[in-house]
Parts: sequence; structure tokens; C-alpha cells
Amino acid sequence: MPGGGSHCGEPSTAVLARAANQQEEAAVRIAVTGGSGKLGRNVVRRLVADGHSVLNLDRTGDRSPHFAAVDLRNYGQVVDVILGLDDRHQGFDAIVHLGAIPAPGLVPDAATFENNMLSTYNVFQAARRAGIKKIVYASSETVLGLPFDVDPPYIPVDEEYPARPESTYSLVKHLEEQMAIQMTRWDPELSIVGLRFSNVMDPEDYEEFPSFDSDAALRKWNLWGYIDARDGAQAVARALEYRTPGFEAFIVANEDTVMSRSSASLAADVFPRVKVTKELGEHETLLSIDKAKRLLGYAPEHSWRNYHSNRTTPTED
Repeated sequence: MPGGGSHCGEPSTAVLARAANQQEEAAVRIAVTGGSGKLGRNVVRRLVADGHSVLNLDRTGDRSPHFAAVDLRNYGQVVDVILGLDDRHQGFDAIVHLGAIPAPGLVPDAATFENNMLSTYNVFQAARRAGIKKIVYASSETVLGLPFDVDPPYIPVDEEYPARPESTYSLVKHLEEQMAIQMTRWDPELSIVGLRFSNVMDPEDYEEFPSFDSDAALRKWNLWGYIDARDGAQAVARALEYRTPGFEAFIVANEDTVMSRSSASLAADVFPRVKVTKELGEHETLLSIDKAKRLLGYAPEHSWRNYHSNRTTPTED
């Protein structure tokens, strides 16, 4: 019947509408501070590929609809851009905070403290004022006691023993974690995830890795760990899906070390007095990522071992 054709078409239209609505709901509006940096570029690329709406907030970046220049030390600028930007966006559902002086020793210690501590406070506080309930940010492996001039209590290191910051940079990272704990206490619905990233690497950095074998002490400062920037981006994406309120810290590294030698021999030779708490895989990381695997579903996909040492072009996509 003529009427039957029209009637049969209505459910299809409704299904399409529901599918469109579901797709819109899946697209989270995310601000990424520091999206122009080594890790940040990969995070932005990953989140866009996942279908999210992303705005990079940084001091410098490509002029595009996906970038806004912001000084994170200026609270007025931070709260203004997070609340909304004329003709660009009307707020965010989540914040990924990566913007910071990225390592100790790049600027005077006081400048590191002022920039990083103030920027993180401004981002956290502005997010709270905007009613945002999900923050993922870059903490650091350095809170674990790097450069390990004092032996770690055990190997592999994990999130269970107290932080031991040994530099102004790592002190700030520790204080940021304490601030996150208190802010989530103030707001029981707020979820903040601190990702304690290892040394971030791009594929072109892997050309240098074979030279590390000449002296194991050269990279003992972080237990021979590293994180491929693409796997770091995966960790951010998975942390955004972690909905448990409160603060949680996760070590994020790749599954292997930067060395050709076995992890067991490295631990025995360089840290002979340190207890090894498990039987180690041949090149298993000594920065335990078990917690990130268990709670976030983190699963590193890239390794420097998949790259030829005499090439600058990766052998994998």
C-alpha cells in the first residue's frame, strides 16, 4: 500500500537520527594544552582520529581553527578560553593538560617552578570553574626518584611507594599530584588522572638508541625507560575514558627498555643491592606499567626494536 511505504520508511529515518545523535555524543569536546609539543602533537592527532573535537591551547602553533594562543600563566586567559571562545567553541567536556617546561635544567629552577606550578593551578581551577569533571594531565616519571642517585626501594618501580622528587621540576610534578588530590576532595565528582610519562620519543630518536649499549650507566637515570609519543597519546585517550572520580596516577612507559642487554642483567650490574620483585622478561621495562594496563587498558604498540638502526625512516606505520 502507498501508506505502507511511507510507514516503513519512518523507522529508518529514526534509526539514522539516533545514530547521528550517538555520533555527536561520542565526539567529546577536548582542550589540549601544550598540543604543539612532541607529545602534544601526537595526542591531538590521536584524539582527532578518534572523532573528538579538539582545540590546541599553546603559546605557538599552526594558525587554524584548531589552535588558540594562550599564556597558561595568565589565569584570566585560561579561564576565558576554557569557558568559551567567540565563533570557535562554547566550552569543553574534558581537559588534557600537557603544557609545561618539559624537563629540568632548561631554564632556572625558579622559572620552572613558577611556570609549571602556576600553569597547572590555572588549568585545574579554570576547569573546576567551568564545571568540567574530567582532567588528564602529564605528571612525570621523575617523581619516582630520578635520576636514581639513591637506589630505588625495589625494581620494577611502581606507583606504590612514596614520591621522591630530586629536582625542582620533579618537585612541581609531586606538588601537582598533591593539588589534584585536594581538588578532587573538594569536588567528589571530579576525575583527575596524572600520567607519569617516561622519556618521550619520536621514531627519529631511535637512531641514537644503539649507542646506549656502550655504557649502561648513561641511561640508568630513568631505569632505561622511554615512551613512544604515539603510545603516550594512546594512554591519554584511554585515560579520558577512565570515569572513576578522584585522583589516580599511572606510570606510562613502553614495554621494553632502551637497551639491547637483558633487563635482569642491567638490574644486577647497576643496582646490585636493589630487590627485584619479579622474574623479568628479556627486555621488560623496569618502570612497571601493570597498573595502566589493568585499569586503563593501556597496551603499547610501538617499540624502537622495530626500527632499523641505520635508517631514519620507520619500518612500521
